[in-house]
Amino acid sequence: MMTDIKGFARHRRLRSSASMRSLVRETQLSVDDLIYPMFVIEGEKLKREVPSMPGVFQVSLDLLLNEVTELDELGIKAMMLFGVPKEKDEQGTGAFIETGIVQEATRLIKAEFPAMLILADTCLCEYTSHGHCGVIHRHEVDNDASLDLLAKTAVSQAKAGADIIAPSNMMDGFVTVIRQALDEAGFTNIPIMSYAVKYSSSFYGPFRDAADSTPQFGDRKTYQMDPANRLEAMREAKADVEEGADFLIVKPALSYLDIVREVRNQFDVPVVAYNVSGEYSMVKAAAQNGWINEKELVMEKLLSMKRAGANLIITYFAKDAAKWLNQ
Repeated sequence: MMTDIKGFARHRRLRSSASMRSLVRETQLSVDDLIYPMFVIEGEKLKREVPSMPGVFQVSLDLLLNEVTELDELGIKAMMLFGVPKEKDEQGTGAFIETGIVQEATRLIKAEFPAMLILADTCLCEYTSHGHCGVIHRHEVDNDASLDLLAKTAVSQAKAGADIIAPSNMMDGFVTVIRQALDEAGFTNIPIMSYAVKYSSSFYGPFRDAADSTPQFGDRKTYQMDPANRLEAMREAKADVEEGADFLIVKPALSYLDIVREVRNQFDVPVVAYNVSGEYSMVKAAAQNGWINEKELVMEKLLSMKRAGANLIITYFAKDAAKWLNQ
């Protein structure tokens, strides 16, 4: 064996043991980074597993606190609420009425778990009969006509006790009108977590099963972003920051880590990666078939989002990841 080899670096010195690797690890993932999305439905004693999302459930209000108790025990401090109403109409009235499902869920949770951060998804698609994220005029989504309803939704969610407003509709100007509406209603301290960079993605399919929000005609390509575009994402993010956004979401996460990094590099507000339903379901399907090590793959995937620059991660794996991190 040659013992006098010279002229190269000994990188393996810092990989020699688990303790050494932990000591020099550059990126850390913690339970504090995780936000858990939850689907709340009307009715009683309902806990329905979403067929395309194993381990994810639609839960009625009377069983909701059981779910929140689990999150609290795991140390998860934030959850995002999506509502699935029984009744829908052209305007998405259920999104902004005082007795809306998200508003009721928010009041219920805050009464028992005041420290749990509630992020309210602010959109109309779960509540409209046509499944689009705004008002329909001449078979198209009317941007400006939709803004008033989105502002009303945000204010009603804040009144119910939501800690963060998270508008996901991708209408132009939505941050401006929501910020103005919140301020005028006295909610100047409620931050906006904008879905600033939301691509028109095939990774959303399982979510539409969970939220019952599939468009009844057409698609969302006129308001969600083209997956081919990077510079447009920076324009969207810049506009939202200038309009008053306090957080920027990039959605989806895994196929758009380059966008997460660029948003992180260009803006000094917290960046949130949304690990979306299709990304979740692919892993679950592979795990159920025994093709992958689910724990190792999930943790590697979430770590990649942190490494790309995300401060926070919205993920359906939050409970599983919290359990693994707490071991």
